[in-house]
Amino acid sequence: MKSQLTSRSALILIVIAQFLGTSLWFAGNAVVPEISQLLNNPGILATITTAVQLGFIVGTLLYAFLSIPDRFSPSDVFFFSSVLAAGFNLLIVVLPMHLTMIVVCRFMVGFFLAGIYPVGMKIASDYFQKGLGTALGFLVGALVMGTAFPHLLKGLDLNFSWKIVLWCTSGLALIGGAIVGLFVPDGPFHKFNLKFDLSLIPRLSKIKALKSAASGYFGHMWELYTFWAFVPVLIVFFRGSETMDSSDSLLSFIVIAIGGLSCAVGGIIAERIGSKKVAHFALVGSGICCALTLLVGGLPSWIWVGLLLIWGILVIADSPQFSTLVAQSVPAEYRGTALTLVNSMGFAISIVSIQLAQFLLKWLQIDQVLALLFIGPLLGIVLFKAFDKGKTVVKV
Repeated sequence: MKSQLTSRSALILIVIAQFLGTSLWFAGNAVVPEISQLLNNPGILATITTAVQLGFIVGTLLYAFLSIPDRFSPSDVFFFSSVLAAGFNLLIVVLPMHLTMIVVCRFMVGFFLAGIYPVGMKIASDYFQKGLGTALGFLVGALVMGTAFPHLLKGLDLNFSWKIVLWCTSGLALIGGAIVGLFVPDGPFHKFNLKFDLSLIPRLSKIKALKSAASGYFGHMWELYTFWAFVPVLIVFFRGSETMDSSDSLLSFIVIAIGGLSCAVGGIIAERIGSKKVAHFALVGSGICCALTLLVGGLPSWIWVGLLLIWGILVIADSPQFSTLVAQSVPAEYRGTALTLVNSMGFAISIVSIQLAQFLLKWLQIDQVLALLFIGPLLGIVLFKAFDKGKTVVKV
């Protein structure tokens, strides 16, 4: 059923499929309140969220170690990963309710998301030699909108059954997988790497251009998910309240979702001035926003809301551009492995950052904790520049 697509048509289908597939990522967050009541265990949000992140890290490590996105058709990898992730998500509804079962299922959802998010970027890179920064801008933008979606549900006070949420997200992921599996063939610039090579990852680590892009990405990931995770807490703090209401959830949605637009706009700008400049500007800007957090507490709401919106714009705009630089730094037959590996390490860093922030909240206020996130962008910028001496693509 697959026929050769134009790059524009392929991108539209991949973006839609990416959004549908990654809806599984945050489905657990949306249903945690009801599941917590059923289990009589109010403290499971962090456990369920961490399970997905850890699953994604393990999955991306295994996909990268085995070079799955490069040794097999990435469209097929996307399809089968979507089916398996949707299946494990649905098992939470089907199997007897137990926390261990839920954690295992969410872990496996994260594991197979490794075949959706980075592999979606790999497929896009196989369709674009020029304009990849723009393509990935739209692709990551779709993920950002999925990230923000649970906050919108809370803000609108919609009383969906938790089972309906899981059924729907599993169905959406299956549709997304089918879109890519049936209608998006491997791109014209796709090259297979049919060999399993244990020495590949050590050889990739010697590429200066890859180390430069990865270093910037790691600094960005130290900041990104911790900011997203604690945005609601920061809003409540700035508002001087102790509880969160629906308006806080809606503002959280806007602060995160606006990053989806900035990814797309940043991608368009990158086509004119280059991915390096866009990534560098966004990383510097978001690091400044971290520090400014200390200065806006107690000021009129329009000031701190404005800062959060600017931070939401800058904190994610560099992500697709760093991924573009990663994809461009290695030969085509190794792009899937490089993208998957860098994603894995970046998300591992994000877990450390989130857990450290949670730990520091015992002694510091939330604005002080988030201000310390500037360390990530700072180190990212320093290393990004230090390694920025390699060729765009080198032989491995």
